[in-house]
Amino acid sequence: MSGKQKVLVDGFNLGLETGTGVATYARNLTYCLNALDYEVDVLYGGRAAPGLRSLLREIAFFDTNAGEPPAWLKMLRYFLEAFSSPTGVSATQVPITGQVIFTHFKGRMPYFDTLWNSPDVFNRAARFFGLTHWFFSRRLRVRMKSPPAIAHWTYPLPIYVPGSKNIYVIHDLVPLRLPYTTLDNKRFYYTLTRMLAKRADHIVTVSETSKRDIVNLLGISESKVTNTYQSVEIPGRYANKPDHVVKAEVEGIFNIKYKEYMLFFGAIEPKKNVGRLIEAYLAANVDTPLLIVGKIGWKSEQELRLLNEDATFYLEQVGSVTYRRHRIFQIDFAPFPVLVSLIKGAKCVLFPSLYEGFGLPILESMKLGTPTLTSTEGATPEIAGDGAMLIDPYDTRALADGIIALDTNAELRASLSEKGRIRAESFSADAHAKRLKNLYDRLLASKI
Repeated sequence: MSGKQKVLVDGFNLGLETGTGVATYARNLTYCLNALDYEVDVLYGGRAAPGLRSLLREIAFFDTNAGEPPAWLKMLRYFLEAFSSPTGVSATQVPITGQVIFTHFKGRMPYFDTLWNSPDVFNRAARFFGLTHWFFSRRLRVRMKSPPAIAHWTYPLPIYVPGSKNIYVIHDLVPLRLPYTTLDNKRFYYTLTRMLAKRADHIVTVSETSKRDIVNLLGISESKVTNTYQSVEIPGRYANKPDHVVKAEVEGIFNIKYKEYMLFFGAIEPKKNVGRLIEAYLAANVDTPLLIVGKIGWKSEQELRLLNEDATFYLEQVGSVTYRRHRIFQIDFAPFPVLVSLIKGAKCVLFPSLYEGFGLPILESMKLGTPTLTSTEGATPEIAGDGAMLIDPYDTRALADGIIALDTNAELRASLSEKGRIRAESFSADAHAKRLKNLYDRLLASKI
C-alpha cells in the first residue's frame, strides 16, 4: 500500500448499532475510495480499551461492555493527553486480526485498510469548539503518526488533522432553513458551519440545492464548494431477489400482501412530514394499507397523533363474518435486506419530506423500480427528475390526490417504475467516483 495516497474518513455516523442517511454516505464513500485505489483509514470515537494488549483493543472496538480500565491506566492516559497538548488528541490504531469474529457487523462496516480510535473524540471536539467559539472558533487537532493526504469529514465537525487537506461535507442547511424541524442549537450550528466554510480546505455537498444554500447562507465563494452528489448502492443479492422470494418475505414477516401496500421509510420527525402524510392517506380513503418504517424521533407524538384505533382500523364484512383490518402499520426498524424487500414489494413509496439535501430514500426506491411520490421542496425534485411524482408537501389535498392516483392508476405506476430506474442510473457508483476523483486531483494539486 506504500504507493497509494491515504484518505481518512470519520466514523462519526458509522455506529455499529444504528444507521442514518449520512452513515450510508460515509460507508459508500469508503468503498468508492477503495475502488479508486486510495488507502482508506477510518477514525472512530469509541471508548478507550480496558487494557494495553492488542486483543483488548480489538474487543473494545466491537463491544462497549469490554470493561473499565484500571485506575493506573486511566491516570496514565489522562496525563499523557494533558501534557501532550490541550488543543489536540491522539489516535490509536485498532488491530483487526480476526481473533474477534465480526461477521455480525460486516453489513454495516465501512471498507477500511486501517481503523483508528480516539476515545470520545467527536464529543470532545464539540466541547472544545463550544469553549472556544466565543473568541477563536478553534477545531480540535487529531494527531496521527502518518497523516493522510486528505481527511474527508462526512459531517460538519470541529476537528482536523494537521498536515492533511481537510474537507467537510455539509449535506444540507436544514437547521438554518427550517429551524423548527430540528433539535440543533441553531447559534452553535451557524457558528460552526461558518467557521468551517472559512477554514476548511474545501466544502463538499451532495446537490446543487444544498450548494446554493451553503453559498447564500454561509457567505462562501462558489469556487470553494463542490457538489459531488452521491451514489445509491444496493448489493445485487438484495436488489435482484426474485419476486417470489420478496413476496414470501413481506407476507411472512409482516403479514401484508405483496404489491398491496404503500410504504414510507425514514425517521419519524417533523422534517419528514409524516403527520401530514397520515392525514392525507386517511383523507384519500383508499383500501391499500400504509406501512410506516421509521425510528421514533423528536416530536413523533405530534407526527403520529392520528394513529388512533378508529383511524387505523376498519371493519370489512365477508359473508356473515366481520373482520377488523389494519389501515396503517408502524414499525421502528427493518434490517437493510428486509427493507429492500419491503421497497420492492410495495405498490408505491410515499416520501413527501419538507426538505432534503439529497433524498436517498427516493433514489433507492426508484432504483428498485418502485413508483415513488415525493416533494417539490428542497433537493428532491433535482434528484427525482421525471422519475417520481412531485407534490407540494404542504398541500394535504394534493398529497391525498397523489395517493389516490398511485393507488388506482396502473399505467401511471408502470411509467414511474420505468422512468425511476432510468433516472437512478444518473447516480451510479461510477458517476460518483469520477466526480470525487476530479475533486481530489484538483485539491491535491492545490488548484482549489
